[in-house]
Amino acid sequence: MKSPTRIPPFLLVLGLAAGLSTMDLRGQAASARAATGATEANITRLTTNLLEQSQFAHHPLDSELAGKFLDRYLDDLDGTRSLLLQSDVKEFASYRATLAQTTRSLGDTSAAHAIFYRYLQRLEQRVAYTTNLLRTAKFDFTGHDVYAVDREHAQWPRDLMAAQELWRQQIRAEYLQEKLADKGPEQIVSRLVRRQAQQLAIMKSLRSDEVLETYLNALAHVYDPHSDYLGHQEMETFSIAMKLSLFGVGASLESEDGYCKIRELLPGGPAARSGLLKPGDRILAVAQSTGEPVDITDMPLSRAVELIRGPKGSTVRLTILPVGATDASLPKTISLVRDEVSLEDQQAKAQILDLPTSQGTTLRLGVIDLPSFYADLGGPGERRSATADVAQLLKKLKAEHVRGVVLDLRRNGGGSLEEAVSLTGLFIREGPVVQTRGPRGDIGVDADTDPSVLYDGPLVLLISRFSASASEILVGALQDYGRGVVVGDSSTFGKGTVQNLLPLALVMDKMGLAHAYDPGALKVTIRKFYRPNGASTQLRGVASDIVLPSPSDFSEVSESTLKDPLPWDTVAPAPHERLNRVQPYLSALREKSLRRVATEKGFALLADDLARVRKSLATKSVSLNEAERRQDLAQSKARQDERERESRIHPAARPATYEITLKNVSSPGLPPPMAATKSAAPARVKDPSSAPNAPDRAATSRSADDDIVLNEAVKILTDYVDLLNGGTNTALPGHSVSAL
Repeated sequence: MKSPTRIPPFLLVLGLAAGLSTMDLRGQAASARAATGATEANITRLTTNLLEQSQFAHHPLDSELAGKFLDRYLDDLDGTRSLLLQSDVKEFASYRATLAQTTRSLGDTSAAHAIFYRYLQRLEQRVAYTTNLLRTAKFDFTGHDVYAVDREHAQWPRDLMAAQELWRQQIRAEYLQEKLADKGPEQIVSRLVRRQAQQLAIMKSLRSDEVLETYLNALAHVYDPHSDYLGHQEMETFSIAMKLSLFGVGASLESEDGYCKIRELLPGGPAARSGLLKPGDRILAVAQSTGEPVDITDMPLSRAVELIRGPKGSTVRLTILPVGATDASLPKTISLVRDEVSLEDQQAKAQILDLPTSQGTTLRLGVIDLPSFYADLGGPGERRSATADVAQLLKKLKAEHVRGVVLDLRRNGGGSLEEAVSLTGLFIREGPVVQTRGPRGDIGVDADTDPSVLYDGPLVLLISRFSASASEILVGALQDYGRGVVVGDSSTFGKGTVQNLLPLALVMDKMGLAHAYDPGALKVTIRKFYRPNGASTQLRGVASDIVLPSPSDFSEVSESTLKDPLPWDTVAPAPHERLNRVQPYLSALREKSLRRVATEKGFALLADDLARVRKSLATKSVSLNEAERRQDLAQSKARQDERERESRIHPAARPATYEITLKNVSSPGLPPPMAATKSAAPARVKDPSSAPNAPDRAATSRSADDDIVLNEAVKILTDYVDLLNGGTNTALPGHSVSAL
């Protein structure tokens, strides 16, 4: 059921001034409703047609796909499966028989609005029930019951009584969360009641086009997780993203099972500089400066983005569930100052390390940090690209006689395909870098055509689960050529697809389809990536040659955990040179690394943390016993204090380290060495909610665990150089690399 169209106040004023009658105004309102309905129908038909004909799979919207479409829409509205009842879902099942035909032929969106209207009714019931419960009940947390935080595959509530029991447990979990933060009873009740009312008010204020956006996004995501329908507000957000000012905090977001989730962090943005957010974190609530938080669970992404975005210099507080959190019911609140993205922080940078060896000599190595595959970065007259910048850094490293290079791609979520191809060419002679396949099976090959090689020495490629898309192209190609040792998480993210953005207004105008407002755009997957060896980077990503324990190596952060991803497959290999620079030494490198990882205390502490996280992820529920929860919090704090104490008592030695940036890369010689610190790891922020954004590049953008991984990558490079030279330049153990 569609919500009634209201006559805007300005229309009433103008209409009365022109002498229009009440009947005239009603006629205009009816015309507006008709125009809106016609626009919705045209957008829906066009979106369906484009997905059927342009998306990689070329799959018609048949009854099977329509059933998934309906299920996805229900989950997008009620991701926790706690509002809609089994009787509601059974009633909506009647749409399945005709949904494909009515959507494709008529652009009928009546199902979208009828289901949303029922959702609002259930939300009103929940708010009324929980508000009364908060004001009248006394909650006890001495029992041993638990709250299931993951209901993605749970059954819908059997009836209203079953739903109310779920609502009671949800509000108890929220109450305990506030109590553990040492809030008083009156303050807790006031905050939770206000939070419930705010969420209801926002959902009731959604316009018809916002409901349509959620509906058509569900349709697009049935085809694959990277095809999206972008309403006109989302298109505005997308345009802002292209101008490098993502949502005011430098983070791109996605909606998953009712949660607003961090998809990626933009290098140089407030979120990345703070070190307080990671891809995969879920945002539960948003507050402006010192204002009250607004719950954004199950809120359309466009509305959540409106709350997060804001003027430069203003503060936003985000309540988040960290990815892999060991206590999923106790979110963290962080503060970020909205700011423009620093161009300097997006650019490649390097360090030169002088490592003492057992022979009393010095082994000089280089580390290049590449945050993204950017192109045309900078202002007028200052155009930069990833390839040009890395080339400058490599020339400097070669001029300073480094014996090996680590290319750090752990934060690199992708970027320009052309840059990935040309940058790969810095390390190989000419040859294929990536193959792409279209929906009709046509194969294209992007190759490096420059026979020169800028850097031909030992190379380690450091990856993580956050290395995606263009990063996977470069790493996969260099692994196929046998050009570098791939080190880090078990694999990269696994996004091996190409998307195209189709502004719908241009298509509708060309086809003569009426639209009363900007219809937005469709982002649709059109091609897949393949390595030179023929294997797709889709789904499986690129596997490491040497896997290291890592704070980011969780299967939840990968393409394979997204709903309805395109499958992994292969095409014929493209003829390419096999340099065989890695395989002869790989067994020895693995053995040496395994011995270090098994004996270093830093890795032991990290392994302990990871074991607890994996256990929590497997449990998918939290205790509602206050004493148990306080004990868990005390133990967690004790572990953190112990790690900080160890860092102070046994600081890691750091070799002479020189920072090379694009500002000093052309200067003769080396800059002064970076100042020594007690620990190579940045200081931990004890109270993230009060921590300002770090103003410089040395901020807490890398954790101590990240440094452990980087340090081991440098040691692997040291071993690699040593093996290539017959074992004559062994570096002394125990040295640490500073965070770039």
